[in-house]
Amino acid sequence: MAELDTGGGEGKGKKVRSKKSNPGVDLTAMVDLAFLLITFFMLTTSLSKPQSMNVAMPDKNKDLPDDTTEVPDDRTMTVLLGKDNKVLWYLGQFDQPLIPPTATGYGKEGIRQALLQRTAAVKQVYGDDREKGLIVSIKPSDKTNYKNLVDILDEMAITKVQLYAIGEISDPEIKLLEEKGMY
Repeated sequence: MAELDTGGGEGKGKKVRSKKSNPGVDLTAMVDLAFLLITFFMLTTSLSKPQSMNVAMPDKNKDLPDDTTEVPDDRTMTVLLGKDNKVLWYLGQFDQPLIPPTATGYGKEGIRQALLQRTAAVKQVYGDDREKGLIVSIKPSDKTNYKNLVDILDEMAITKVQLYAIGEISDPEIKLLEEKGMY
């Protein structure tokens, strides 16, 4: 409320002025509205789901059977992961490869092209059966970073290779990587 100064005797020629107070703005309604809007948008927006790839890994506790399945050499491709985003692959067994070890990189012009060519060649010989498709053995070295392993798994998904496994790299394969300057 405004007050009226009716003071008398001191300033007889002065005007009588009222005290001016600053008007206050009540922000309670605006804060309530802001919280209602924040709550509404939090409940109605969908959060992005993390992307993951399913990898079936065998149990470590179970004993593996002693029998082995013979697989033709022209269906098995081994991919060795080296340092500096380099990949070395060969077809068949290490001692007598059908295609000698070939160095390449990741991406469309690298290992993906080799995977697509080998998958097409295996389909030509064995048909479209999943059980008769290309089998890829992925062997990362201790110089490989985690990103390269994820990249090669992405390449498996892109090229639709159905049968692949992640295994341990052998000493002769490490020596081969050293010879190629990839270890």
